[in-house]
Amino acid sequence: MSVDTNEAEAEADALDAYSKTVTCVAEELSPSVVKVDVEKAKSHRRRDSGSGSGFVFTPDGFVLTNSHVVADSERIEVTLLDGRSLEADLVGDDPDTDLAVLRVTIGAPDLVPATLGNSRALKVGQLVIAIGNPLGFQCTVTAGVVSALGRSLRSQSGRLIEGIIQTDAALNPGNSGGPLVSSTGRVVGLNTATIMGAQGLCFAIPSTIISHTAGVLIRDGRIRRSYIGVRGQDVPISRRLTRAHEITNERGVLIVSVEKCSAAKEAGLREADIVIALNSTPVQGIDDLLRLLTEDRIGATSELKLLRGAETRTLSIQPAERP
Repeated sequence: MSVDTNEAEAEADALDAYSKTVTCVAEELSPSVVKVDVEKAKSHRRRDSGSGSGFVFTPDGFVLTNSHVVADSERIEVTLLDGRSLEADLVGDDPDTDLAVLRVTIGAPDLVPATLGNSRALKVGQLVIAIGNPLGFQCTVTAGVVSALGRSLRSQSGRLIEGIIQTDAALNPGNSGGPLVSSTGRVVGLNTATIMGAQGLCFAIPSTIISHTAGVLIRDGRIRRSYIGVRGQDVPISRRLTRAHEITNERGVLIVSVEKCSAAKEAGLREADIVIALNSTPVQGIDDLLRLLTEDRIGATSELKLLRGAETRTLSIQPAERP
């Protein structure tokens, strides 16, 4: 059966701007998107498997995906759009940002890398396209808009990821690790999570986090962060104390326990102390404290301000590298 050329041209002309944009982006990005199959060992007799998505971001075989997709993996295989299945090695992963970098080891000529865009330029209402492998259906395309920017999402490690992109582009299990793409064909996010039972609440890690984290993972295989060796909980601070000590905090971190041989122990931090600042930056809760404990604080002397009873104290502390 022959195809009427005039009819095909008419159909092409009938595509509106929205359809043309989604179609062009899908055609451009689909060769970069991969299906990630993971084999995990649960016991000596039983193996577990899982799958997700990812995308090639360098021509020499580096692939980005979610940390939770490849966690505890013994064997990783990526499948390209053309059907090739290739072995991949885990270069490094960071559970705190839910990002991981893989590298295709052999047999990967003619890879098509996607280009990272600038998520800072996104605006609410802007068109975005998600490409991935939901429920095992390879290279599925959905489209929607940026619903909100600057969301916070807790990773599986418990750390808060900030700057998250919220979108209503449909995502399902298996989409994790796939790219969220702008109308210009640039990857502005990595799809990472949906809220079960919710309609149109999907989230992506912004490219600003991806570009930094991926570079460090390729170089070092991990992200270094500092820690002081305490367990704590968020607590309110009474107005009487805030007025008496002229502090701006409404909340602080109540120290529940202090690890032996830790930086906190050496600095003299005690249970029931309430941490309110690190190097003059207010600490309103655990997430604030974790955010401030960056790599550059490892081994560096910092000033920890706290409430001890009705008094304020300042302790010198040298955070160590987090195990």
